[in-house]
Amino acid sequence: MSDSVFFKDNFAFTMFGFQHWAALLFFLVMGYLLIRWAKKKEERVQQQIAMYMAFFLSLTLIAWTSTKIYLNGFDIKEDLPLHLCNIVSLLLPVFAITRKRWMYEILLFWILAGTSQAMITPDLVNGFPHYNYLKYWIVHAGLVIFILYMTVVFKMYPTVKSIFKSFLALQGYFILMLLVNKWLGSNYFFISHKPEHGSLLDYFGDWPYYILVAELILFPYFFLIYLPFHLSRRKIISQKADPGS
Repeated sequence: MSDSVFFKDNFAFTMFGFQHWAALLFFLVMGYLLIRWAKKKEERVQQQIAMYMAFFLSLTLIAWTSTKIYLNGFDIKEDLPLHLCNIVSLLLPVFAITRKRWMYEILLFWILAGTSQAMITPDLVNGFPHYNYLKYWIVHAGLVIFILYMTVVFKMYPTVKSIFKSFLALQGYFILMLLVNKWLGSNYFFISHKPEHGSLLDYFGDWPYYILVAELILFPYFFLIYLPFHLSRRKIISQKADPGS
């Protein structure tokens, strides 16, 4: 089984290479078509789609972890579902079922700030059709599509308070990962050292300075993510106030 093209290292992935751009374009088109199609459906169908997506992403992560264990490639220091995107994937079914607003407020900024950055600078070595490549893009791109789906289809929008909620929740996760990394000697959330294959953190200096820089820019970054929602809300309010415009 380990000799299969799905599991054998091919070292075919290059950042900003063909397989990188192809994945971005594919999921961009798929996400757009899915959301556009779902907007025309009744709410029952829209909810079912949200549930299917949430469970699919969660099960993809579980299948990847199970495969790692089966192939004797599981490393407790690297493969526990503790990286931010993996934890979010496991939480999605709960959010899809309950549609709790506080979960949306937290997950929106975590996904659009963290997961989207992971798509721009993927921590990948193997390319298509390796199972690491498939899992990486299904989970990361799927998370972005899912949170945009919940925003557009169910009209869930953040407020200024959402920025603070998400930021404080992230600090709690940060402290938890500090303790886990200290205990396991791991690098979850990339706070013990930077990703090996390059990322935006490379421009923030060495450890621990890149953590401090990331913390300083995180809050403004969340505000930047919130800005389009704020501007669209103002436009809607303006149109209601002046229906003849």
